[in-house]
Amino acid sequence: MAHAGTLTINRLNKDYRVKDKNLHILDNVSLSIAPGEFVSIVGSSGCGKSTLLRLIIGLEEDYKGEILLDGKPISGTSLDRGIVFQEHRLFPWLSVEQNVGLALQNSSLSDSEKQRSIQEHIELVGLRGFEKAYPYQLSGGMSQRVAIARGLVNRPEILLLDEPFGALDAMTKYNLQKELQHIWEAEGITMILVTHDVEEAVYLGDRVVIMEPRPGRIKRIVPVPLERPRNRMALNFVRIKEEILGEFGINHQEEEALIPALAA
Repeated sequence: MAHAGTLTINRLNKDYRVKDKNLHILDNVSLSIAPGEFVSIVGSSGCGKSTLLRLIIGLEEDYKGEILLDGKPISGTSLDRGIVFQEHRLFPWLSVEQNVGLALQNSSLSDSEKQRSIQEHIELVGLRGFEKAYPYQLSGGMSQRVAIARGLVNRPEILLLDEPFGALDAMTKYNLQKELQHIWEAEGITMILVTHDVEEAVYLGDRVVIMEPRPGRIKRIVPVPLERPRNRMALNFVRIKEEILGEFGINHQEEEALIPALAA
């Protein structure tokens, strides 16, 4: 089991220069995430959700404020932070095990240890028997399972998920949400999910961070004190979901309109 990281964000501000003008993307964002916690982040388009993940993963360093992992400033990308995007981004000429193994290229593990970790994580995401398969032989859900295995194979302290199920059909998405919860419990690491799907945020998160746009600020943090596995039809689940929808001025009947409205 991997070590679970503690993430601390203090007074984070991020600007982009667009046509000789400063565009303020994140404004004074502060958030603490405990080891092993699952935090969901929701917000409308332009609120900076994905930008926040890019800063945490280390893809950008031009910002003001602090981003600390286990008390130390984040600097650049590192094996202690994994990420899964909406598109699986698999290399079509590589097999499942080769795509997962790409994440271990800079690892200090021996070849036998790498192979063992690859196999363990392929089995963890339910793809045993597909090690030699190529992406064109996989469904969209299976391809995203490979991407999750690749994000986990280094045993990072934190796994970041940027709308990982946004492009999948409803049934595949529901099944992968259940699998992701199982994986999170098995790995014991910290996970941060960005999503436009409020139900998904409540189903998976210990807390749901609601962001408001232009510039992106944390509007509210809603705890989700529900036992797992969660029942989407349970009254307490529905109440929390409707409470969050209400922050966007949307009631339960208008929920279907939320998905395109919140898509980042």
